[in-house]
Amino acid sequence: MTKRTWLHLSWLLNRQVGAALLWTLLVVGAAALVNVAGIHVVGSVDAWARWLQTHALLFFAWRLGLYAATAYGWWWMRRRLRQREPGAETHLRLVRIEAAALIAIVLLEGSQLLLHR
Repeated sequence: MTKRTWLHLSWLLNRQVGAALLWTLLVVGAAALVNVAGIHVVGSVDAWARWLQTHALLFFAWRLGLYAATAYGWWWMRRRLRQREPGAETHLRLVRIEAAALIAIVLLEGSQLLLHR
């Protein structure tokens, strides 16, 4: 983008960018509401932190389920994309994306493991 494009901010008014920003806002808002409700239910921030720590294994199982569902969706999408675009460039692009996703998951879960030790 050129400097002039940044001044017009027309890229920000794009429908896809607006939808992504709206979804991000909704997810962050829902997370904030869950935390506020949890703090209210258990009585204090410290009690909420202890509750989260106590139930960390259940949250790990939840994340594993999400990873499994995402992997299944990725496998389905990858198979369809490879049928539509069988070239080597598509294969390399998918391998790079898969490697980046695995690295991100390992780093996120590793940070959680280190946090709870």
